[in-house]
Amino acid sequence: MNPRRKKRLTIIITLLCGFGAIAGLILYALSQNIDLFYKPSEIHFGKVETGIKPDAGQRLRIGGIVVPGSVKRDPTSLKVSFDLVDMRTPLVFSESDATVTVSYSGILPDLFREEQGIVANGTLQQDGSILASEVLAKHDENYMPKEIADQAKEKKANYQY
Repeated sequence: MNPRRKKRLTIIITLLCGFGAIAGLILYALSQNIDLFYKPSEIHFGKVETGIKPDAGQRLRIGGIVVPGSVKRDPTSLKVSFDLVDMRTPLVFSESDATVTVSYSGILPDLFREEQGIVANGTLQQDGSILASEVLAKHDENYMPKEIADQAKEKKANYQY
């Protein structure tokens, strides 16, 4: 083999190995920061598609509706716990629903209330509860700023059939 070709081949192989190592390290770092989304029923019964349940200590994101009457606040600190169920319409809750208890220490969002959709980031505990590090309240899916709602009404009124 020509020494010039040999040198080029060595450089190309070295570059490919370097890019492969960099890609591997990036994927490894990202896999440690992934928060998988679960519904309360999937915590109990596993994902519908695969049946995979989360393991204790796993970081995850859970979304659901706060069960009415389940919010318990500690009067001496910012600790609060509440139960979540799967989102559904209409909001009818029964004892047979798969609920997950979420514990959080901190200031809750202004939109947080019972029968409100929330998303919590945290870790799954041995007892099946979630120790949340962040709680996000979801607004109504039909929310629209007043200005845009007024424009939409005006366009609808001016539209000729």
